[in-house]
Amino acid sequence: MPPPRTGALAERAYAAIRDAIQDNTLGSGQRIPELELCGWLKMSRTPVREALRRLQSEGMLEHGQGGLSVVRLDLRAVTELYDLRESLEGTAASLAARGADATEIRILQATLDAHRKLPDDPKVHARENTLFHQQIYRAAHNRFLLKSLQSLHDSVALLGRTTFAAPGRIQAATDEHQAIVDAIAQHDEAQAEAHARRHVRRGYELRIGILAAAQADNRGRMEQRPYPS
Repeated sequence: MPPPRTGALAERAYAAIRDAIQDNTLGSGQRIPELELCGWLKMSRTPVREALRRLQSEGMLEHGQGGLSVVRLDLRAVTELYDLRESLEGTAASLAARGADATEIRILQATLDAHRKLPDDPKVHARENTLFHQQIYRAAHNRFLLKSLQSLHDSVALLGRTTFAAPGRIQAATDEHQAIVDAIAQHDEAQAEAHARRHVRRGYELRIGILAAAQADNRGRMEQRPYPS
């Protein structure tokens, strides 16, 4: 069997590094030494470099004095990110309320019903939460909004630990999602937008708390952390 082509290896490297950033294995501000990545991924430099260039172009990595590192978002950047997210999510919900058909509404409700049966695991709910919001984006029927929201979610991935880890957040988020779906089903654009904006604002409040706790926990620790085995 022939070995994988460089393009396929680069895609695998990209996915692995991106996943490590999203689950906070590679944390905000952490340096990304190329040789260590090659050892972790068991790949040569060529596909790893290609993956790193792609991640840098997408704004997930940046060059500093010590080389490439995961982008570090300060409090101001987080606030700007959530301001934009609130606006875009609100617009998506409003457009979905205007244009979603009966099938799309049933899919949204079925997705939410399935979420109620998930285990009480923050990572599981974070993954399924992304799928739920993507259903809203598709129901909005606006390709340019969809592209903007997908790019925004790449930046959200830089924030690390999911807000679903906060006590009571899983149930609260499910209730907030239900309010959004109900408004979409009623084709109430104003209420759909209001509920979506409120949902994002609550996520922002929790995010600020998580960041503050992480900063306190990280004091005195070395910046460099081991790669996953």
